[in-house]
Amino acid sequence: MSEEPLLLRPATELARLVRAGELTARELTQASLERIEALDRDLNAFIHLDPEGALAAAEAVAPGDERPFAGVPIAIKDTVPVAGMPFTLGSDLFGDFAAPHDAFVVRRLRAAGFVVVGKTNLPEFGIMPVTEPRRFGPTRNPWDLDRTPGGSSGGAAAAVAAGMVPLAHGTDGGGSIRIPAACCGLVGLKPTRGRISRGPDLGDDFLVQDGVLTRTVVETAELLDVMAGYEPGDATWAPPPDEPFAQAARREPGRLRVAVCTAPAVETPLDPLCRRAVAEAADLLASLGHEVEQVEPPWAGQDLLDVFTLVFGASVSMGVAFGGLVTGREPAAELVEPLTWTIWSGLRERAPVDYLLAVTQLAAFSRMIVALWDRFDAMLVPALAQRPVRIGELDACSADPEEDFYRSGEFTPYSAIFNVTGQPAISLPLLHGDDGLPVGVQLAGRPAGEGQLLSLAAQLESARPWADRQPPAAGSTSRSRS
Repeated sequence: MSEEPLLLRPATELARLVRAGELTARELTQASLERIEALDRDLNAFIHLDPEGALAAAEAVAPGDERPFAGVPIAIKDTVPVAGMPFTLGSDLFGDFAAPHDAFVVRRLRAAGFVVVGKTNLPEFGIMPVTEPRRFGPTRNPWDLDRTPGGSSGGAAAAVAAGMVPLAHGTDGGGSIRIPAACCGLVGLKPTRGRISRGPDLGDDFLVQDGVLTRTVVETAELLDVMAGYEPGDATWAPPPDEPFAQAARREPGRLRVAVCTAPAVETPLDPLCRRAVAEAADLLASLGHEVEQVEPPWAGQDLLDVFTLVFGASVSMGVAFGGLVTGREPAAELVEPLTWTIWSGLRERAPVDYLLAVTQLAAFSRMIVALWDRFDAMLVPALAQRPVRIGELDACSADPEEDFYRSGEFTPYSAIFNVTGQPAISLPLLHGDDGLPVGVQLAGRPAGEGQLLSLAAQLESARPWADRQPPAAGSTSRSRS
């Protein structure tokens, strides 16, 4: 059994091989670690590896293990704690801090049989839609090493696209799963707000949800079944689904009403390939029997960038405050990147009521958008407005990092909308451009409607499969960047 195709196979198939005794969990984990060693020098997807712990966990998995993903390697984004591993959020502020416990989502993944091999790279505090932290250096896109894999789950996306792990954990607070999925040719779902517990350290989260980056819609659905659900102490949570998400993804969606929109939430031109991807997806949906209609977006004429930035900045500042708390160090300009310091300093000058007012404004804005789902079942929009930008093009450490931050919104103007509304949204790699890079489209579903959304996404995948596409870095363990 050759190494390279092995790690590109679906996670359920790998677990079946382990369960049947055709492959040991140690062999599978060793293959993942060797693949990382061979490729990560070029890609820089990982900030920490735990070969000893991963191999020990794999040794404990025996043939016949009935856990759904027993023995399958997985990577965790460095936005959640993993017991005994560094927890840095990509920042020098955290020093050598190691987490004393697992996040609930990590505990659930381990309980499903996954073997955690390490933690993946991200921009400092997950701020930028590119993965180029000062502390760890840039992660590169396996399709083109001069391009970004997106952010903030860029390390996770690069690791999956290159076949270092079959799938990886990510988080999404403004598109941070869907953006890298679009950049790297993967499936990336942001679940409904409250679908996956953010405990034990975090309670309600207005913007951020956990999720995964995978090659197929069904794998995403299977992982959502593992990660979703109430945890003791959760203040709010999404209503449980009527059926398992994996079951929903395997059934036909029926005839749906799909709204199509290409107008962005901020003023910026749309790349012709991104526009073409939406047009082709709309035609494909119509050919599959769905009712497709172009609509004027509910966000047209709304200027909420500053309001969103305030709420997003509060989330960033919580991370900075947490770093100071666990290390005993006062946050200082030399310990964080210039953009982080700008956000932190600016927020401390605002009155607390400003944040509460901003959340209220966004909630009212959300009601206006979600009202569209009275007429439609899903909305199709671009995943990105531009092709994956070049490394260094958006820089949190530039002379004017705030300007770079606002310019990053021109790259990704379609994703944060659905963090604000709390709806599920998924990026799908339906098209591959002449420039050699994937092109993603995004579908948004009803609140708490992941089942229907996954069913529709799986139908598109069946009509136009993408899982066999491999970037250059996935086809060689000796490729080096010139």
